[in-house]
Amino acid sequence: MKILIHVINYFPELTGIGKYSGEMAEWLASRGHEIRVVTAPPYYPEWKVGRGYSGARYSREVIRGVKVFRCPLWVPKKQNGFNRIVHLLSFALSSLPVMFGQAFWKPDVVFVVEPSLFCLPGAWLVARLSGAKAWLHVQDFEVDAAFDLKILPAGKLRDIIRNLERIMMRRFDRVSTISTKMMEKLEEKGVDRSKTIRFPNWVDTEAIFPREASAMRQELGLLEDKIVCLYSGNMGEKQGLEILIEAARQLKEEQSIRFVLCGNGTARERLYESANDLTNIVWLSLLPADKLNDLLNLADIHLLPQRADAADLVMPSKLTGMLASGRPVVATARVGTEIAQVLEKSGKLVEPGNARWLAGAILELSGDAPLRGALGEEARRYALGNLSRDAVLSGLDIELRSMVAGT
Repeated sequence: MKILIHVINYFPELTGIGKYSGEMAEWLASRGHEIRVVTAPPYYPEWKVGRGYSGARYSREVIRGVKVFRCPLWVPKKQNGFNRIVHLLSFALSSLPVMFGQAFWKPDVVFVVEPSLFCLPGAWLVARLSGAKAWLHVQDFEVDAAFDLKILPAGKLRDIIRNLERIMMRRFDRVSTISTKMMEKLEEKGVDRSKTIRFPNWVDTEAIFPREASAMRQELGLLEDKIVCLYSGNMGEKQGLEILIEAARQLKEEQSIRFVLCGNGTARERLYESANDLTNIVWLSLLPADKLNDLLNLADIHLLPQRADAADLVMPSKLTGMLASGRPVVATARVGTEIAQVLEKSGKLVEPGNARWLAGAILELSGDAPLRGALGEEARRYALGNLSRDAVLSGLDIELRSMVAGT
């Protein structure tokens, strides 16, 4: 089967959407499918085009059996609503000629990942021109999140963009997303239930697994008597990471507790400056993929902050690795959200935005090793039973073949 993937972020060595798209493409290629990817040069999460790539030129490369076409895009130095629109639009426009060129390749499936919404019309049209099936995968509801988090102003613009999104989503042959709550959101947007599929983020449970101790403790000077509370991931505006700084401030007198904040993103510098008086926080930049298991096993407690207004618009991809590492998770999420359901037996929930409650949950877990162990075992069990990479991608393979066959 020939599968054309259209995604703005494709870089298997990193994390997030780029990593998932990369693993999916390579896994499908290893099962005998011909895979082509139309994407941008790697730029995320640093918001800077990666070394060896250009944001102004087209290029090609082959990555582990996948033919990758990279298209120009504009990467803004300063993040705001207008700049983000121009950024996403620049890739949608620059990738159109390449996408139309792929119509002559005659793919069986055109698989487009949102974000970005702007890529949907071109991907759908290429599918129709080539006689392919059109599959939309919604990694997060970027439009709703942008307005709800006030990244974009409400008003007529909101109505126009939401209507465009609804119209385009309904035209695809399949629409998948990563959680049950997000599938309900698709139905609210008018997508026929018969077209929707749950296609969750996954984790390689052989690469990410529990260890008794992480070598990184010694590297960072964190003795075994320290309880490490780890946040690892993008440091953007949707995460609400200010609450971690506030919790660390409330626990600054607790000598046994240390916070490790690892990642890059648009909010990192601001967060770092707000915590420059705290000595109980260790800051790390994004680490290579081969260090991920050591990093996740550094934690005694994983931290998953989410803003209340984005809780069911996104399902954090970082959660899969946290669970696979066999450590408990403390999340800021309300009862009834998908995050709350996943963490029912493997973590603790606190009200979003309440740093005092977050600090209290951390303090409780830090003093109860048996409870941490029990929650961690449940986390690992959940990952093995529900998030295994081969199981999730085998399900996708079956759905792709069934769609093309018309069954």
